[in-house]
Amino acid sequence: MKPRPGPVLTSVMVLLTLTTGMIEAVSFLTLGPVFAAVQTGSLLLLGFAIAGAPGISAVVSGVSLAGFAFGAIVGSHFQSAIDARERRWFDTALVVEGVLLWVAAVVIWRAGIEGPGGPVDGRHLAAIAMVACAMGVRNVTSLRVQVPDVPTTVATRALTGLLIALPPLAADSRVGGGLSREARRIASIAAMFAGALLAAWLLERAVPPAAVLAVPATLILALGLALLAFPRERTSVPG
Repeated sequence: MKPRPGPVLTSVMVLLTLTTGMIEAVSFLTLGPVFAAVQTGSLLLLGFAIAGAPGISAVVSGVSLAGFAFGAIVGSHFQSAIDARERRWFDTALVVEGVLLWVAAVVIWRAGIEGPGGPVDGRHLAAIAMVACAMGVRNVTSLRVQVPDVPTTVATRALTGLLIALPPLAADSRVGGGLSREARRIASIAAMFAGALLAAWLLERAVPPAAVLAVPATLILALGLALLAFPRERTSVPG
């Protein structure tokens, strides 16, 4: 059963985009520098590290990439297995993602990780792998849902579409325009920025990274459980 298209699903995806900004702030500013959702960044950081750039760890970037790949592969099989039984894979995937992020927050808290530059031990790498794994699951979920202009983990396409389709800057009608599409693009970009800003602000004010990560973890878990609580015919459609 796939989620029913409409304003509710779009709003959920925008909220997930906001959580991505918060998660990446914790990953980059506390665990890294490393990315958990935007693995283009991890690939670049890995290349920089191998070339000898200071302050960047090839091990950390490699663990993030591996955790993401594991989450994407296992998440894909998991969601397909649920779908084959005509169950709600979207809601369940959100619950799984929220649980993974909560586990990562606990690992960060138990390891006493307060910021970058500290010793990188097994618990540090485990936290990175767990967050990246959750984001691997998220990316599979986003690909399967395919809400236009709200991929939840990147803002580049939404920004590009906004710049070339929004009047009076419109230069290419083939990317699609209209009030609803532009609203989704603006909401996606604003949500990513707001999430990153909020998490960075909290970290700058000495809020423990584990507590900051617990915020998006709780929001994602609550979204999944709330959707599961609704009758299936109100939130899902066959397919």
